Amino acid sequence: EGRLTMADALVYADKELGCGKIIELSTLTGACMVALGNKVAGLWAKSESLVDELLSVAKITGEKIWHMPLEEEYNDSLKSKIADLKNLGGRYGGAITAALFLQNFVGKKTPYAHIDIAGPVWSDKDGATGFGSRLVTEWVCSQASREE
Repeated sequence: EGRLTMADALVYADKELGCGKIIELSTLTGACMVALGNKVAGLWAKSESLVDELLSVAKITGEKIWHMPLEEEYNDSLKSKIADLKNLGGRYGGAITAALFLQNFVGKKTPYAHIDIAGPVWSDKDGATGFGSRLVTEWVCSQASREE
């Protein structure tokens, strides 16, 4: 299951590597494609400064992302009677509950963004698009320039 592998990777990046900020891109849900189509990726993050950084970089690269809501009430659909947490919410709000699920694996003090690239990562005409590559590269370079 991809979400469980992603959860492990997030814990590793946060706890073992001690990353100051974490962004991850994944083809997590078809629900994001229903909401935003195949040209725009969904962005979920609590840190407004991280959202601003990513939206600014997206304008530079031309890779379209849209800031989506992290509706905390939807966490209720991830509760389980037998496990700490379910990795799948209810029928509605699937892209939001997927982002909420992943958020549980990053510490509250670490700025974290989930970008669902399920739609724009593939073109029926051309195949794989490489969507997000320029976004991540530009964001990492911008982080380096901020530290100088």
